[in-house]
Amino acid sequence: MIHRGDPRLTAAIVASALFMQNLDGSAVNTALPAMAREFATEPAHMSAAVTAYLVSLTVFIPASGWVADRFGAKRIFLMAIVLFVGSSILCGAAGSFSQLVAARILQGVGGAMMIPVGRLLLLRGVRKDQLLTATAWLTTPAVLGPVIGPPLGGLLTDALSWRWVFWINIPVGIIGLIAAWRLIPRPEQGPPPKLDAVGLLLVGATLASGMIGIETAGRHILPDYGWLVALALSAVLGIAAVRHLKRVVQPAIDLTLLRVPTFHVAAVAGTVFRIAAGASPFLLALTLQIGFGWSATQSGLVAFATALGAFSMKPLARPLLRQFGFRNVVLGNGLVAAVGLGVGALFSPAWPAVAIFIVLAIGGLSRSLQFTAYNTLAFADLPPERLSAGTSFYGTAQQLPQALGVVLASAAIGVSAALAGRGAGGLADFAVGFWVAGAVALLAIPLAWGLARDAAAEVSGHRG
Repeated sequence: MIHRGDPRLTAAIVASALFMQNLDGSAVNTALPAMAREFATEPAHMSAAVTAYLVSLTVFIPASGWVADRFGAKRIFLMAIVLFVGSSILCGAAGSFSQLVAARILQGVGGAMMIPVGRLLLLRGVRKDQLLTATAWLTTPAVLGPVIGPPLGGLLTDALSWRWVFWINIPVGIIGLIAAWRLIPRPEQGPPPKLDAVGLLLVGATLASGMIGIETAGRHILPDYGWLVALALSAVLGIAAVRHLKRVVQPAIDLTLLRVPTFHVAAVAGTVFRIAAGASPFLLALTLQIGFGWSATQSGLVAFATALGAFSMKPLARPLLRQFGFRNVVLGNGLVAAVGLGVGALFSPAWPAVAIFIVLAIGGLSRSLQFTAYNTLAFADLPPERLSAGTSFYGTAQQLPQALGVVLASAAIGVSAALAGRGAGGLADFAVGFWVAGAVALLAIPLAWGLARDAAAEVSGHRG
């Protein structure tokens, strides 16, 4: 029986917020071609609607731990849900592409507070031996968002409008808000750490200017060579940020967390893998709708196979980790996941929809297991007093790669089309994007090679 204050109940409520965020993200990818038609924009350039949200999310996540400690984790969680839902309404009401991007930036601020602070609420109330179970309760309901998102996004786009992809967040957010207010206890917490305002500013400016440079390269949005200036500025700010973070006592991003081996692998190898995985939904939507000429509904009904596979893996993750251990799973399954990403390059209109569905489902299985392993490793060996810093750091390491993945896919399409002399990306260019994603996923394997064979054995129960 689950009662108020039970970590499983807290995990399920926090998962409702994660469900809303994941539903939004997966449904938006399906609706991008329809948005491009309405706003008369090249479909590959619609990546800005995705990256604007993800970059905003990444920029503000480092402040989430301090804000939660300063004003109360539960209070901030509730306010974040309200902001996320309110900005979703603005996204659906956008009258131009620039208005949509602006609303997505605001939505990212809400998401930046909602997910890391919700995870912090859970972690502060769970014992180490409950961590894997609590993670499963958190991620299993949340995976329903990507499962439902693609078909629901396609159906809403074709039957009503792409705007309903954002407005569907309203009832989900209201239910989550009421449940969190009534059922999650207010956690005990000490005095907040000193705010590293300079560090937050440097990190945020580094990420923002870098993504502006990457996203606008070759699109003539900025003045000539403006994108190069943005990238150069990002590099200078990045160096200054790292030097600052190493020097202060309580930095905005605690780089000393990387000295914890399990956190290091989860943050570094996990980031590389997430870049590759983040490219896939964007590439798939363009392949099925632009390359194959399918409707948004057809595309969504097939694309949700990835999330269905991910959902099916959740009850299997713990037994697999207990049997093989974190190291064997991260390395062996990492290879399977990389192949699953690259095989998307072989998709063509001649493939039966069922065959594409099966391949995507298998890919979803492997990626879900990899995410579960990395997410659990990140917090397996962190002491309680470092959880707040860990959630801020790891939240950034989770969200930034998704934006980079979309940018990577968009850049691969653009370069491929330019080399072939095509004015706009086509099926052959989307295939190049899948090959690039698979190659990047392979790079994560050597980065995780140094993980100890008994890493986080207390969490997995694996004894070799």
